[in-house]
Amino acid sequence: MATVSGNDALDALVQALRRLPGVGAKSASRMAFHLLQHDRPGAELLSQALHRAAGAVRHCARCHTFTEAEVCSVCSDPERDASKLVVVETPADQAALERTGAFRGLYFVLMGRLSPLDGIGPKEIGLQKLFDRATDGVVDEVILATNFTGEGEATAHVISEGLRARGLRVTRLSRGVPVGSELEFVDLGTIAHALVDRR
Repeated sequence: MATVSGNDALDALVQALRRLPGVGAKSASRMAFHLLQHDRPGAELLSQALHRAAGAVRHCARCHTFTEAEVCSVCSDPERDASKLVVVETPADQAALERTGAFRGLYFVLMGRLSPLDGIGPKEIGLQKLFDRATDGVVDEVILATNFTGEGEATAHVISEGLRARGLRVTRLSRGVPVGSELEFVDLGTIAHALVDRR
């Protein structure tokens, strides 16, 4: 992107916005101009919120999700079922499961998935810590809720093999036809998995 002479601060803002996933040069430039032209208070608010979050938010000592405390509110909730442990890839995945209100157990957040081509192996996603947590004598079922991508499936397979070798019960989040959908509009892979995973 061409820079405007004498606008180093604006150029730095655009480059910083480009670090966000899915944001290219044009989108970053549009965001920067909007904030500076139409929403200076919003720009200040965003700046302060980012600064505060970067300094205060860390990983939970037990599950790895984002928290400001040593242990997150889910892990420290005595009402949660500590015998059930869901494994997810990201804090966003955990938040999505929490919004359903259907799960009252605990979580382990991998903060990624296995991707050998990107140099992300078992060590980078903390598999040993997961295995230690799952074999603490309290957990009796590990539910794998990694994404249904090639890398997510490979990650689930490696975790499943490792946990079964340690004598744990491992289940996988099921796949199926979305609620309210019509079969003729559902992709064939989803229908095939729904048939295989029927109950």
